[in-house]
Formats: sequence, C-alpha cells, structure tokens
Amino acid sequence: MTDIHAPAGPKKKSAFAALEIDTRLLGMIGAFVVVCLVFNLLTEGRFLTPRNVFNLTIQTVSVALMATGMVFVIVTRHIDLSVGSVLATCSAIMAMMQTAVAPGWLGLELGHPMVAPLAIVVGIAAGVIIGGFHGWLVGYLTIPAFIVTLGGLLVWRNVAWHLTSGQTIGPLDETFQLFGGINGTLGETWSWVFGIICLIAAWLGLLQARRARIRHEFPVKPVWAELTIGGIVAAAILGFVAVLNAYEVPTRRLERMFEARGETMPEGYTEAYGLPISVLLLIIVAIVMTIVAQRTRLGRYIFATGGNPDAAELAGINTRMLTVKVFAIMGILCAIAAVVAASRQTFHSNDIGTLDELRVIAAAVIGGTALAGGVGTIYGAILGALIMQSLQSGMAMVGVDAPYQNIVVGIVLVVAVLVDIIYRRRTGD
Repeated sequence: MTDIHAPAGPKKKSAFAALEIDTRLLGMIGAFVVVCLVFNLLTEGRFLTPRNVFNLTIQTVSVALMATGMVFVIVTRHIDLSVGSVLATCSAIMAMMQTAVAPGWLGLELGHPMVAPLAIVVGIAAGVIIGGFHGWLVGYLTIPAFIVTLGGLLVWRNVAWHLTSGQTIGPLDETFQLFGGINGTLGETWSWVFGIICLIAAWLGLLQARRARIRHEFPVKPVWAELTIGGIVAAAILGFVAVLNAYEVPTRRLERMFEARGETMPEGYTEAYGLPISVLLLIIVAIVMTIVAQRTRLGRYIFATGGNPDAAELAGINTRMLTVKVFAIMGILCAIAAVVAASRQTFHSNDIGTLDELRVIAAAVIGGTALAGGVGTIYGAILGALIMQSLQSGMAMVGVDAPYQNIVVGIVLVVAVLVDIIYRRRTGD
C-alpha cells in the first residue's frame, strides 16, 4: 500500500521575512546606529545634537556624490584613483572663472547673476572631458584603469596647482557659496515642504511597485508589511527634517543679517537653518543615479558588463564606449563635488580633495559594492560615506588624533570587505 502525501503548501513567512528588507542594508543601518549611539555616549550627548547632525550631513556630501559614480566604475570592474585630483582641477577652473576670467575677459564682477552658473557649467564640462579621456584610455587603448587613474592622480593635482599658481583663490561668488551647506539652506518652512513632497513620492513609489507586482502576477507583501515600511519611511524623512530644523541660526548671525538689510531684528525672533542645499543636491543626484542604475538601458549594460564582460560583448554591448560613459559620469560627479567642497570652505585651496579618492572607494566598498564587479547600490555607497564621516567626526570630537582616525577607518574598510565576502559566500551571490 502506497502512502499518498498531500503536496506541502507554501511555508508561512516570519514577520521579518514578510517585510523583505535587504539584510545587507539593514546591517549597514545597524552599524551606523551603533556608531552614532557609541559616540553620543562618549561625547555626553553632543554627537546627536541638531548642530552636529547638520555639520555631519554637509561634511559627507562631496564624498557621497563621488561615491555614487564610483559604484558604476567598480561595478564595471575598474577603479578610479584620480577623483580627488579631478575634483581639485575642476575646483581650480571654477575658482579662476569667478575671480579672473569672468571679471577680466567678460566684464562680469563677483555678484553678477551669471558668474556662478557660468563657472559651474565650465567646471562640469572640464569634468566630463577629463573623465571621458580616462575612459577612452581604458576602453579603447586598453590601459588598465589602475594605471590611467594613478597617473591622473598625479597629473590633475598638479594641473590644479598650475592653474592657480599655487595660491588660494577666493572669496568665491556668494551665489556659488549657496552649495556649501551653512551658507545655503532651504529654511524651516521649505524644508518641511520638501520633506512632505519626498514622503508623498516615496509612498506613491511603494504603491506603484505593489500594483506592478500584482499586474505581473508576482507575490506581494502583506498589507501590514507595506504599511510598516511606509511608516518607517515617513519616520526617517520627517525625523531627519525635524532634526535639521531644530538647529537654529545663532542670534548674532541673525542680527547681522537684519543689519545688512537695514532692519532691526524683532525681540525673540528665531530662525532655523533647515535642509542644506548641498544635501538637496545629493538627494537629487542619488535619485537620478538610482534611476539610471535600475530603470535605463545604460544601467542594465553597466551591471551586465560587470557581471560577465565576455558575455556582455557577445550580447552586442559596446563595452569600450560604455567604459567612456562610466568614466565621464564619474568626471561629472567630481565636478559637482568640487562645487560643494569649494563653496563649503568659500575658497579654492591647493589641498582640496586630498585623499578623497581613498574615502570615495572606501565608501563604495563599505556600502556593499563588490570589487569583483557586477554588484553595487547607490544608497549603499551614500550610507558608506555617512558611516565613514561619522567615524571620523566622532573620533575628532572624542579627541582622537588624525593618524589614529585613519588607522580606524582602514581597519573598518578591511573588515567591511571581509564581511561582504562572507555574506556572498553564504548567500551564493
């Protein structure tokens, strides 16, 4: 007599599994939270104050911008060691445009509404040309990216020095300085408006994704799981805006602002900084880069080439031109990061961007980008940059000397790669 067993039904998911949260992302968020709590304890509550959170965000932006581009470079199995030097060259070009070319050649003095846009456009054009040139050397002349960008590290750092004759150039245009953080923010009201817009967009994205899965007859999360994720997103966005809005402009600064307008500050008047324009710029770049990575042919080609270059070529992908495009994107992001870095310090200096190439690569790798290629996320790279900056800022507040800070960051980088290797072995990725 043969036993007949009914087919086993689908296994019931646990509550956590039903949320379908990326465990790697969850691990990075957990590490970031632990770092923040530890330093907040060591600094007696000073680390998580609105002022320090504000400073932490604007200090992270330039590295995070370049880290989003480094994801594409590493995913395609290349490396770019020149990003800090390219940033310096673009910064020097933009500084000279504002202080020498615009007033001397075009008759546009600082403060003219065209000075900052013109400098930014020229700087971004320089970034595209430099990045595209690197990509051409790598893609078409087949010179290893390590060598090309190592040479670029030396060349462009000294090109920047030559353009400025080794001098510090500044002050820069006031409109240009709006991208520096403290000098350019949305203010309390517009920060809330932007936060609510982001929240609505995020909820609509979740709803659209659910409808798409239903339309294609894919399994969907339980409604409670969707609502939970929506609540977490709401708490994260509105909480971030609330913390930034809690950082008030110092009274003396407000008085000077009123005096400059010929007015008297009302008694008891307060004003919050709100969301920095540089952070807004990072959010926009992150959204664009994520769309490119997940929703465009270019993004599919980048990850396909990184996963298997030979198969990508056999499939008809022009991997040489793809390499040029990837490095050109990296050049654009270096130029945008130069805008943020130079405007934050209100002048161009010879040491701007020094060691940024190592910070950018470390941010991408800590964020889960595989050095073997084919795997990486934009949000992971930004989170990696934030973790690194949190470590350095926290250690500086505690009183750890710079050499020891670099030792800790180096150890964290190696440990992050080891954890990533172990994770991929266990998951089979």
